[in-house]
Amino acid sequence: MTYSGHSKAIFTLGLPIIGSHVAQIAITTTDTVMMGWYGVEELAALVLAGSIYFVIFLVGAGFSFAVLPMVANASEVGDDVKVRRITRMGLWISALYALLLIPFMWWSKPLLLALGQEDVTAQFAQDYLRIAGFGLFPALFVMVIKNYLAALERTQFVLWLTVVSALLNVLLNYALVFGNWGAPELGVQGAAIASVTIVTLSLPVLVVYAKWIMPEHVLFQRIWAVDIDALKQVFRLGWPIGLTNLAETGLFTASAIMVGWIGTHELAAHGIALQWAGLTFMVHLGLSNAATVRAGRAIGRDDMLGLKRGGLMVSAMSLGFALIVVAVFVSWPEALIGVFIDSTDAARDQIIAVGVGLLTMAALFQIADGIQVIALGLLRGAQDTRVPMIYAGISYWVVGISAGYAFGIVWGYGAVGIWMGLVFGLSVAAVLLNVRFWTRIQRNEFRN
Repeated sequence: MTYSGHSKAIFTLGLPIIGSHVAQIAITTTDTVMMGWYGVEELAALVLAGSIYFVIFLVGAGFSFAVLPMVANASEVGDDVKVRRITRMGLWISALYALLLIPFMWWSKPLLLALGQEDVTAQFAQDYLRIAGFGLFPALFVMVIKNYLAALERTQFVLWLTVVSALLNVLLNYALVFGNWGAPELGVQGAAIASVTIVTLSLPVLVVYAKWIMPEHVLFQRIWAVDIDALKQVFRLGWPIGLTNLAETGLFTASAIMVGWIGTHELAAHGIALQWAGLTFMVHLGLSNAATVRAGRAIGRDDMLGLKRGGLMVSAMSLGFALIVVAVFVSWPEALIGVFIDSTDAARDQIIAVGVGLLTMAALFQIADGIQVIALGLLRGAQDTRVPMIYAGISYWVVGISAGYAFGIVWGYGAVGIWMGLVFGLSVAAVLLNVRFWTRIQRNEFRN
């Protein structure tokens, strides 16, 4: 296949995935915007609780991301039985993971206080997490089915379902956060109830669609039966992905905690800037998911030239988008931060001042963030997850957290200094992961 052919294939597969990721993060963006209108203390708590939930969720989602390359590879060689076994055990492991993590979410306030958070922030955050924990089961199940469908290149329905979910979340937030339309005014708890409701309603819709569109897989046949071999395969590939996700998202969560040491206004600005960085990152993540599917299928048919060309093309697409985002972040930072803060809020100017500096740092790590996640996607397509996990731990925690603490806390650069650490960590990850992928291609180590 030519480079233009790869570009078209990546775009066709990746665009709906990108759209669904953007619509998904629009749900948390809506929560952040409306909580910013509701109150600064509640916004700071939502930022903190949302960061913690996102870490817990993405670690568990490692098992669903393992489903993606394994189903793509099995589908390419026509092994429908393996497709069913892998997907079913992805659901099993996700359920076990959720069962283990919910207690930590229920009793989160003492942990947050021990990490130096203010009492009111810790209480609001626990209020959110206690409700959000009940949504962990359906959220992880939805991720498994989404990745199953993405591996089969059935992504259009997922896109539209996620868009509808985002719109419904706006309505539920408007009712439950502020107490409109006769609903009780629940603040942070209202945002959590809205999110749990949306994901719970999405799950049966996806189940029905998966059964209808691919009946030959009889996906939920004897769902209660444990398949030890498939369970081991999903676990073996999925736990390094989960820990890699932990390393990266933990970097941002640890940053939120350190910013929380500085002050509530700085934490609110951190959350707003992170919303914009996260929104643009969804494009890179969607391209990365497409790269995983394309790489898994290329290896399944032993097409090493296709793997190389596809890798180059998806990297170029990610880089092009990153350059556009850099220009936007640098050109209109005040407007981007200001949209999240009520115009009458007394802290508006202070939050915007901090947020502008953070968006400048976000612009700096856009390119590195895109390049590293594309390399991760390609390596996952080749079912190479353990060494990338080690690279992620070194990059994000040894380099990123240390640099952020030094710049932000020790040397007094505040929230902007902490975000400098993000730039360092993501840049190191981008170099290490790309060297591994392209070196292994050069050595012809990806043959099926």
